[in-house]
Amino acid sequence: MRTIDISMPVAPGMPSFPGDPEVVVSPVWRLAKGDGYNLSTWSFGSHTGTHVDPPRHFADDGATADHLDLDVLNGPCVVVDVDPSARAVAARDVARVPPGATRVLFRTANSARWARGIPYFPDYVALAEESVGPLLDHGVRLVGIDSLSIESDPSGRYPVHRRLLSAGALILEGLRLAEAPAGPYDLRCLPLRLASADGAPCRAVLVAP
Repeated sequence: MRTIDISMPVAPGMPSFPGDPEVVVSPVWRLAKGDGYNLSTWSFGSHTGTHVDPPRHFADDGATADHLDLDVLNGPCVVVDVDPSARAVAARDVARVPPGATRVLFRTANSARWARGIPYFPDYVALAEESVGPLLDHGVRLVGIDSLSIESDPSGRYPVHRRLLSAGALILEGLRLAEAPAGPYDLRCLPLRLASADGAPCRAVLVAP
């Protein structure tokens, strides 16, 4: 068995979605200054790096990050490769999801760009709206992708987020899948237990058979 960390390191200067808070770390106590221990203040947004989108992200009465079903976020999953030249995750990519799979992570050209140290790029590969219906029809309960947002929607309507979350499917964003070839894995994902939060950063790993 091999464990693959698919999380983004959280640090000042890391890529962030436009308009989201940046990571700020401020020292409080430091051994180098004669204090008894090291301690810092960390400030960042609820959708920083690798994170889970709960229903509250788009619905005031939706479930918050501290009330998510952890069984949905942990268990067998499948990584599906998307053609590196593709500009979106299309319905034909969904068609390659194995029968019975309820957790799907899409590995696109984004992962290779993250691996090369490229900062935030606006032309990221996202999930096409046409793919949402087939995913839900397939019975998928968790959809993950290697972009900071699962959709690219200049209109600001966010139909992909709204359709998935309203149907009870969770969204896992900000993955780094360069070291995770397509195939079956065991996903282990624990979002921070932030009370009443509209999102939560998480540590996500894949256990390869």
